[in-house]
Amino acid sequence: MKAQQLKVATSADRSFSVRRDQVPYVNNRWHYHSEVELIHFRYGEGMQFVGDSMMRFTAGDVVLIGSNLPHYWRFDEVYFDEKAMMDSQTAAGFKADVTVTHFKDNFWGPAFLDLPENTNIKSLLTKAKRGIKVGGVARHKVAQLLSQLTQADGTFRILLLIEALSEIADCGELEALSSLGFDPQVLEADNERVNAVCTYTQNNLHRRILLKEIAEVANISEHAFCRFFKSQTGKTYTQYLIELRVGYACRLLIENRLELRQLCYESGFSNLASFRKYFTMITGKSPANYQQEFTMD
Repeated sequence: MKAQQLKVATSADRSFSVRRDQVPYVNNRWHYHSEVELIHFRYGEGMQFVGDSMMRFTAGDVVLIGSNLPHYWRFDEVYFDEKAMMDSQTAAGFKADVTVTHFKDNFWGPAFLDLPENTNIKSLLTKAKRGIKVGGVARHKVAQLLSQLTQADGTFRILLLIEALSEIADCGELEALSSLGFDPQVLEADNERVNAVCTYTQNNLHRRILLKEIAEVANISEHAFCRFFKSQTGKTYTQYLIELRVGYACRLLIENRLELRQLCYESGFSNLASFRKYFTMITGKSPANYQQEFTMD
């Protein structure tokens, strides 16, 4: 089974859609759609899957997803825990807050992108077929424009979207997500298996997960599972598991509730040496430096 096709809701009085989601489970599955997607995460973090790319997403991220590119955002388990959300002492709590717009790349008419003034937007939408993470000043500007877009009516909606795309197109800090060789038509993403594996891993992150165990969750052999998971994500299951654990450790460090050894085991690592090794490898900082820099921010 390929990634699940999603039909984006539209209305007769709108040429494209924009909405604000404040729950972590909207379209929480491996899917694709013919519309281009522009999304801003105001609050929330978790794992991001775009084509064969896999990385963490955090509050403030802006991502542009091209037409028919499979993607999936899995919020961390804490966002599904009402008690944790209520107990959080941060300003936003553990809540999701996402603004997302979907639009056909020809909704403004077949000749619009061929205008010489729109060469940059046309090129951007071509690049978006791999997925793009927006950085720099453009990230903040686009977030503001999307916020305005949720309240806008009439022609102003189209102008705001064009301005947001222009900001991205002229940004010098864009990160392509999926690889050049990724082909969504070749990828046979078993939707149910991917979701089952991700959910099971998130729920059992704190303990050792055997290959036999996770292969049983996917209902395939151990050898087939290794090939299956690598084909869907571009990474081994071990790499995926380590990245999830480091991401969870980052959150624990930010909360500053546990001493380092306890935090290490709570994140699913068997010893401090491997914890420090993988944490530094993925984040580029030691656990102590990471916590210190976050606190200073």
